[in-house]
Order: sequence, then C-alpha cells, then structure tokens
Amino acid sequence: MATKSLPKTCRALVLNAIGERLHLETRPTPQPTSGSAVIKILAAAVLSYSRDIYNGTRNYELATPSVPGSGAIGRVAAIGPDAAKLQVGDLVFIDIYIRGRDDYSVGALSGINDGHSEASKRMMRGEWRDSTYAEYARLPLENCFSLNEKRLLGSPAEGGLGYTIDELLYIAVQLVPFGGLRSIGLAVCDKIIISPATGAFGSAAVQVALAMGASVIAMGRNNETLENLKSKFLPDASDDRIQLIQITNDLQQEFAAGSSHIKSAIMSLRHSGRICLMGGAMGDMAIPASPVVRRNLTIKGKWMYERDDILKLIQMVESGALKLGREAGCRIVGRFPMEKWKEAFDAAAEHAGPGERVSIIP
Repeated sequence: MATKSLPKTCRALVLNAIGERLHLETRPTPQPTSGSAVIKILAAAVLSYSRDIYNGTRNYELATPSVPGSGAIGRVAAIGPDAAKLQVGDLVFIDIYIRGRDDYSVGALSGINDGHSEASKRMMRGEWRDSTYAEYARLPLENCFSLNEKRLLGSPAEGGLGYTIDELLYIAVQLVPFGGLRSIGLAVCDKIIISPATGAFGSAAVQVALAMGASVIAMGRNNETLENLKSKFLPDASDDRIQLIQITNDLQQEFAAGSSHIKSAIMSLRHSGRICLMGGAMGDMAIPASPVVRRNLTIKGKWMYERDDILKLIQMVESGALKLGREAGCRIVGRFPMEKWKEAFDAAAEHAGPGERVSIIP
C-alpha cells in the first residue's frame, strides 16, 4: 500500500435522506483498500439538475446517509496494495460510472443514482456509498484515470494546452455523447443528426462529432441557441460542417415525416443508417417501422460509455484534437466551496445552456 500522510479527518457534504438539506460534516478520512485509491478532490462538477436529485424531484434512488457527487478532478493521495499503474501524486480524472467487477452489466452513478437493479443498489450501499463532494474520496482503481498534467495544465509557450483544473471537468460531459457516437461507429466524413443539440450533453455531442471528423445536422427549438452553437464550434462562416434545423413540429420543415423530431430524424436516414438513443428522461416514442426495415436501419440504446471510450477521449484531449475550455465553447459560471452547495446547485440550474459549467471546490 502506497500512501502519503493522510489527515485523520476531512470535511464532506452529507445527505442524510433524499429531500433533506445537505450539511457539512467532519469525518474520518477514507483509507485505501485493495482495489481502491484515495483521491484528494480538487474540483467536482455540478449537474444542472443536481438540486432536483437531492430534493427528491427526480425520484432517484440513492443510499443515504451518503456523500453526493459527480465527475471530478483530483490528485492521488493513497493507493491500495494491488495498484499497478497509479502513483501517489498523479493528477486523475474521476469517472463516477461504477460497474460490478464480477458482472460488467451492473452499473450505477456514484453520488447520483444507485442504478436500476438490486445488484447495483447492493453494490452502492457498501464500499462505494460516498462520492466526490468531499476533501478526500475513496474510488475504485479502475475509475481513476491518469492525466498528463504537464501537457494539459502547462503553458502553451512550453508545449502545454494551458487548461485550468475546472476546465478539465468538461471531460465528464464530453464522455457521455462520445460513448454513444463510438457505439454506432461514427467515422471520418460521416454525417450525423444530433437532436436535441442545444443542451449540455447535446452541444458536447456536436463538438465531439466534429472532432471525430464528422459533419453535423444540429436540431433544436431555439434558433438563436443553434446559431450561437455553430459560431462557437465553427467560427469560420464558410465552414459548412454544421447544418442547423429548428424543431418546429412542422413535419415538412423538420425533415420528411413523423410526429416528433426523433421520428423525423429517423425518417431522414439513408440506407444502413444507425440510430443511438441515449438519456435517462426519454419516454416512449413512435418508431417508423417500415422505413427502419426497408432501409436496414440499426437502432441501438446506449447507457453512458465504456472504459475504452474514456481512454480514447483522454487521448484526444491530450493530443489537442478535442478542445476544452473556451475553444470548446465552455464557460465556468461558478466555483463554490462546499459550504455554498445550495448556491452551486442554484447556479447550475440557472446556467444549463451549452458549455456552461459550475464546480464545487472542497
């Protein structure tokens, strides 16, 4: 076991029960065990709907009392005896999608949702109950991804990319659409429809698809937001790799036919096209069965991403092919200490547009 001098205690935000106010608590600092690392949290992301998770509006299941959290950037403070790569002092990206080691199909989102099966709930009630809104957090080794600190945070004059710790948090947003895009084999020179494209994850999907070499048809209800999205990612007005379609519920204006923008997008696909459905808030929808069959279309559902997706995306970021920060249309709208958690949740709900990010700094 490798460790530096961990403090005996640390501060953490604690949720005693869904619907109750969070509170700061001083508790024993977590210690490394086999298969885990203890991370000093430098910055943790706040979702636009965090407030609705913990006040019960979203009706998510989460073991309590527990430490909430989201994707984070931290530094390795201690590692378990079976660590093969991580070293104390490494800068890491923390992935909160925790999977069962003996059943990879079992998964949950640390600090957000205990998953959709009894097996995932059992997993999250124990070792991985606490997440990243704390000064120190214990995570599975496989959820801690080493980052090239010199490249990412270094000065551009010395070959670095000049990002800040907060800007690195955008990796967590980019990962979700990246997992979907890779699952349907998006390739260079492909054309993809992204709908809706104007929220946090949809706008990130546009940026990631462009970085993967595709061109994009971006759909959204707010035409001004669509135009801003295009200007952020393609400042050269002559660059036509993004086409904009405003969702109007007018079948002819959207695309070919259908009662919704998703159906319209499906109807527009050519032979052998692929569809990836993502997101946790989707209801039932009408699928135009005849075109799906006649055109050999493939419909795939995708929840989150795979471990290899994380490694590939980090490579893209470190190479400079996939941008973070201002070049990605990302703006840090608030950095809050843990005691200002309510203000952080409110700010994230208010700033839920493309690229707007809020972080908690323990």
